[in-house]
Amino acid sequence: MKQDFAFLAERALAQHSAALLRPGPADADLIEALRQAGSRLARGLRGSLARLCGGNMPEVSIDGPHDMAMADFARSGLCAYSLYHAAPSGERMVGAIDAETLMRLVDRAFGGPGDAPHPLPSELPMSADLMLQSVEAVLAAQLGAALGGAGAARQTIDPVRRDTDLAQLQSFAPATRLAVLDIAVTEGLRAPWHIRLALPIGALAVLTGMAMPKAQTAPDAVSGDPEAEPFAAMPLTLTALLVDTRLPLQAVSRLEPGQVLNLPIARQVPLIAGRHTIGHGTIGAVDGSVAIQVTRLT
Repeated sequence: MKQDFAFLAERALAQHSAALLRPGPADADLIEALRQAGSRLARGLRGSLARLCGGNMPEVSIDGPHDMAMADFARSGLCAYSLYHAAPSGERMVGAIDAETLMRLVDRAFGGPGDAPHPLPSELPMSADLMLQSVEAVLAAQLGAALGGAGAARQTIDPVRRDTDLAQLQSFAPATRLAVLDIAVTEGLRAPWHIRLALPIGALAVLTGMAMPKAQTAPDAVSGDPEAEPFAAMPLTLTALLVDTRLPLQAVSRLEPGQVLNLPIARQVPLIAGRHTIGHGTIGAVDGSVAIQVTRLT
């Protein structure tokens, strides 16, 4: 039996671009980039949190980042969770502030020494919700600056939803791996209060500016103009998401005609085109019909 054969290629071998074969950044490099951003964030928060601390500049330290699954992110006891949106990347992140911290800040805002009531309330009062929005604004501004401080494109970060039930934010799947920053804020000799921020590890390359550069468009390629034909008349479905909630299966199975469901409508309603959120707006009425006033485009 003849054991030697002559093999001939049926087609030319593929020649892959070196850019396509180049590996992306390792997880360790991404975590280190976030650690450096965390150091910048700590410096920025010292000054920006002073107005919430009676004008005195607190000490801010940030531990981490450390790896955690989304399923383990929820904290025990009453806690306020926030969902943030980063532009232009479109990535999301979550934050957590416990009720005791918010009540301490509320007490300070009303001229008190910064003590939380005992026992804590079973739900957050309106004053705590307003304080949470102030803290969110500080965190969003400083985190955006910190992520853009290493040569990355500056991220504009906005808080989009908040709730005391983490599941209501519908942020990430339970198995999503998160890089978590634990922020401790200390005022003098008082016990520190804490904030937790988490970013998906899969989004760190984009958020920290370490993502692989996109392939350049060919010189003769022309980008589509949305105001010129044939694109201008193309129909596009725009969805205004008024309510985004979940119900357990047993509750759905018991639904009956006439039953009332309490569905809170968010202050900022997302506008969705396809699979992308393109902006936010507030609900109102025009000529007897429900309308949305666009407040922000992403």
